[in-house]
Amino acid sequence: MDQPCSYEELRACLHDIARVNRLTFAHRPTLSWLREVVAARPAGAAPLRVVDVGCGYGDTLRMVDAWAAKQGVTVELTGIDLNEDAIRAAREATPATQRIEWVVGDALSQDGMGDADVIMCTLLTHHLDDAQVVRFVRWMEETAQCGWFINDLHRQAVPYHLFRLLARFTRWHRFVKHDGPVSIRRSFVAEEWKSFCASAGVGSGAVSIREYRPARLCVCRTK
Repeated sequence: MDQPCSYEELRACLHDIARVNRLTFAHRPTLSWLREVVAARPAGAAPLRVVDVGCGYGDTLRMVDAWAAKQGVTVELTGIDLNEDAIRAAREATPATQRIEWVVGDALSQDGMGDADVIMCTLLTHHLDDAQVVRFVRWMEETAQCGWFINDLHRQAVPYHLFRLLARFTRWHRFVKHDGPVSIRRSFVAEEWKSFCASAGVGSGAVSIREYRPARLCVCRTK
């Protein structure tokens, strides 16, 4: 959602995006990668400090918190977003039992981000232009102590047409129905991600680009 709207409309839209994420198992790649990160850490390590940039409704961090509690993994979770209404919606949707810090601001200019073990984002990078993506990857590479993970859409014809077809039979918010196909068209393919990472100074051997069906292309780096 790039257009201005009321808080109520934004919250409804973010809620439906979270529903789409659940329907398409969109959190699966992020949790799978976090398992790899945790497995590589020494026993008795300090809590894993996770920062979610452009956290939106916060459903990714709530999923991470639930997974960590089930696995007995100690985490410190921070969600940051430029949109104060998105952070307001994330706070309202978060049960009191989940201790997640929600921050309004630009992560790239925030003090304290250097304490992050892991930096991740979901459905963020397709909103950026090429230069901004390169800058973001470079910042994550310089900031994250253990690694970073980008979970975004894959620009392919099949997901594009499937989403348009599925949306016709749902009660999702009209913004979601409109923005879904637009977001897929604005997303990237693997060759573009290789170019972005190279421009950010991250060699091809250091990153992994993985496709997750039905419509995700994830870029990750484990240090």
